[in-house]
Amino acid sequence: MWRRCQRLFYAWPPQTPRLCPTPPFGGPRLSLPGTARTYTPPTGGFEINLDHRKLKTPQAKLFTVPSEALAIAVATEWDSQQDAIKSYTMHLTTLCNTVLDNPSQRNKDQLIRAAVKFLETDTVCYKVEEPAGLVELQKNEWDPMIEWAEKRYNVEIGSSTSILGPNIPARTKDTFTSHLASYNTWALQGIEYVIAQLKSLILSMGVIDRHIPVEKAVLLSRLEEEYQIQRWGNVEWAHDYDLYELRARTAAGTLFAHLCSESSTVKHKLLQD
Repeated sequence: MWRRCQRLFYAWPPQTPRLCPTPPFGGPRLSLPGTARTYTPPTGGFEINLDHRKLKTPQAKLFTVPSEALAIAVATEWDSQQDAIKSYTMHLTTLCNTVLDNPSQRNKDQLIRAAVKFLETDTVCYKVEEPAGLVELQKNEWDPMIEWAEKRYNVEIGSSTSILGPNIPARTKDTFTSHLASYNTWALQGIEYVIAQLKSLILSMGVIDRHIPVEKAVLLSRLEEEYQIQRWGNVEWAHDYDLYELRARTAAGTLFAHLCSESSTVKHKLLQD
């Protein structure tokens, strides 16, 4: 039966698996009427069960997450699948698999270095010299984000119109390195995922720090494209799809980072609502 469940997970058949996130050890259990899920207080991490079988990663490791809130979010992601399971929409599950399997074999220091390296090519630090309309738009929209980051982290960043980009001081990189080191490996995976979507450490930290919402961060990361769309028009459905997909990935990475950073669990009374 479990071999069949493994095929269900990797082959994505046209049916929805039942879900049941539970921690790996026993304890008092709370059932939610009308769902296939049960929750128990955390005693060592939470598992996700499909049709009462333990979910495993692509490398056959036990799928265990560190918080109840993340377990609920992943279970909800699975519950949202209907006639066909669309793995490309399951960003939280993918992030969990990445942390658990670590296919690139990167440690925490390597994750931090990869994130900080984005400063050298940060989207909001590269300005254009023309056309005038885009120059003005970048000044009005990007400069406040750079100023916020410089004040928030007490660093110097700046911007440049050169193809070489701004000269980021070593102290600035060291400050961001120390800040990112305060996050655990799970949260760092989510943060780096957001950075990779926005191509910007500055915008990503703005979202993680709740300075700007995901929608604005995505808009700022696509500022030149949005300018061109306003000027030349939109390609029906194509631009909209890219926008919504980028929002979904950025939101998932942000949610993942926060759920992996929270020390408290979801209150059981909320689960009863």
